[in-house]
Amino acid sequence: MAFELKIGKFKPEYVSKMDFYLEALDRQVKKEHENPSVGLILCATKNDEVVEYAMSRSMSPMLVSEYKLQLPDKKVLREKLQELVNIPEIEIE
Repeated sequence: MAFELKIGKFKPEYVSKMDFYLEALDRQVKKEHENPSVGLILCATKNDEVVEYAMSRSMSPMLVSEYKLQLPDKKVLREKLQELVNIPEIEIE
């Protein structure tokens, strides 16, 4: 999986850059039995119509979303991360 975090608004050129990263991951990192790499572009803001046009011809599995400047509660975030990566319980110091 490839992540891009942008501090500004979504720009169409981000899609071709992510396609490049996903192709590199699939050729150099992905194993034969694994699914194609997925890309996630997080932007401060996005215009849905611009995103739709930019991604209309891309065949890569990719998502574009806005992010919030405030993180969820640490406990909720920890639980979600553990669900996603299936790791053992994180101990709090």
